[in-house]
Amino acid sequence: MINKDKIKNILVVRTDRFGEFLLNIPALRALKETYLQAKLTLAVNSAVCELASAVECVDEVLVWDQIKGNLRRYKFDLCVILNPHKESHLKSFLAGIPVRVGYDRKWGFLLTHKLKDIKDRGSRHEVDCNLELVSLIGATTQNKTLTIKVNEDLFPEFAGKRIIAIHPFTSDAVKQWPLERFEDLALRIRQELSLMVVMVGLSVGSPYFKGDVINMVNKTTLPELAALLKRCSLLVSGDSGPMHLAAAVGTPVVALFRNDLIGKTAKRWGPWGEGHTVIEKSNLNDITVEEVFNIIKNEVKR
Repeated sequence: MINKDKIKNILVVRTDRFGEFLLNIPALRALKETYLQAKLTLAVNSAVCELASAVECVDEVLVWDQIKGNLRRYKFDLCVILNPHKESHLKSFLAGIPVRVGYDRKWGFLLTHKLKDIKDRGSRHEVDCNLELVSLIGATTQNKTLTIKVNEDLFPEFAGKRIIAIHPFTSDAVKQWPLERFEDLALRIRQELSLMVVMVGLSVGSPYFKGDVINMVNKTTLPELAALLKRCSLLVSGDSGPMHLAAAVGTPVVALFRNDLIGKTAKRWGPWGEGHTVIEKSNLNDITVEEVFNIIKNEVKR
């Protein structure tokens, strides 16, 4: 049993991409609500650092690569490692952090509190998995939203307008709906619904999109993208970080998923929260532009 009064300084480590990071917000909130007197420090990779600062329950954000060699000087009482990694387990052990929580793999024997890692079975959502992990040390919350702080003064030119955002990229080629279908979808939205369309995300080079669309690809930081998505009525995306970012700022998502890849389906990685629509098939090529367009048309009529 952990004496909560003795926990004054908590480190949470999550060093992968920003989409996965966002799904840890309820677990972070659970830690903060349970250990009320403790400072909550979050260690992430440098690309996620600015976005991580928008999580209200976090007191300090550090870049993992800059602190991992000298963890002892921070005098952490408790460390939660949310994505298993030998280095994270070893560094927290060598730093003498008394309570070390994580998954029982990749040198899990170095942890004091550990959970069998069965997330790759895809039997439940990543948010629930993260909450189960912190429950090992008694951390719970009733608020399971992905809420983050957003600068609502950004993009005033879009205020009061009906905008559909499209994120046509993915970091994993097996989850990519054909780019030309995203483009055809954008054209139909413009021509038949007369709504503004903005393309968002990151891409190698400077992609050209046919038709009358607003191209914001490679033009925003993550906090700026959050503010832009909050201005939008809807986001259409595959399984991606921007999909989770839209959910975090309260923008409904139409998400395109494969359902034949164990551990990569919407059951584990789908948009979190209410008001989202998932189209899921074993072959993404079987998802038609017509099918997605009809869902958008029904959504904007509400």
